[in-house]
Amino acid sequence: MRITQSMLANNMLKQITRSYEKLDQYQTQLSTGKKITRPSEDPVVAMKGIAYRSNLVEVEQFKRNFSEAYNWVENSDAALDKATQALQRIRELIVQASNDTYEETQRQAISQEIKQLTEHLVTIANTKVGDKYIFNGTNTLQPPVQIVNGSITTSNNVEEVKIELAKGIYIGVNVDPTKVFHYDASQKGKGLFSDLQSLANDLDDPTKTGKDINEYLGYIDQHITNLLGVRAELGARMNRVELMEDRINQQEVIAKKVLSDNEDVDMERVITDLKVQESVHRAALAVGARIIQPTLVDFLR
Repeated sequence: MRITQSMLANNMLKQITRSYEKLDQYQTQLSTGKKITRPSEDPVVAMKGIAYRSNLVEVEQFKRNFSEAYNWVENSDAALDKATQALQRIRELIVQASNDTYEETQRQAISQEIKQLTEHLVTIANTKVGDKYIFNGTNTLQPPVQIVNGSITTSNNVEEVKIELAKGIYIGVNVDPTKVFHYDASQKGKGLFSDLQSLANDLDDPTKTGKDINEYLGYIDQHITNLLGVRAELGARMNRVELMEDRINQQEVIAKKVLSDNEDVDMERVITDLKVQESVHRAALAVGARIIQPTLVDFLR
């Protein structure tokens, strides 16, 4: 085949253009830190990147869910701790009031304190996290305990509030309110607030004896036991949540590493390849100058 000067020049320009493209590729990789900037550059890397990034986004969402779960569990535990302290104080007052040497005015003073503690327990039962009531099951927009004309009404919503903390794994983050505040108030010992109201009424009744008041000790002890049992269950759930969070944190590290291996460039290698390509490019320009320089006119002088 006959090789002409134009063929040499065109071929040289084509190779120099390719060299520029290589230089541009390496410089883009260095500036972005990524192997590709368009899916067309490597469809396989692009497709894998979509899958890996979806997995990472999912793991990061689970991490945000853990924050919500901790918010519920820790606020519930703190509220139950305050409720336990209030009941312990009520127990102390019952022990004092069951002494028949106490006068009517002294028992009435104790009754007033118990009424205040009852209102404090109502406030605890209506604890909110953000704009959600945490002791009313899934009905988080309505207060579980309300005082209407001196009468305390309670909700009995026992449905669990569940948060997805891993793929397909939902953990309940609230406590069963019927085990804490909302019992059947039809008889003594079954309803916390009805018991407290009955206790206050009996303290105000001068016909009641210390034995009548002492009867409430067993009821309050049962309520305290219920609270401690719920807190123990909540603590066990917290331990599980912490173990799951450790697992998710490990998955996040792995997901980021896999994504990095797929998309991120090896900087040392790219810098080396760039320097080599610069040398090749300069050599190509030098050789091209030699090819283009001699023309037919040069030989006719």
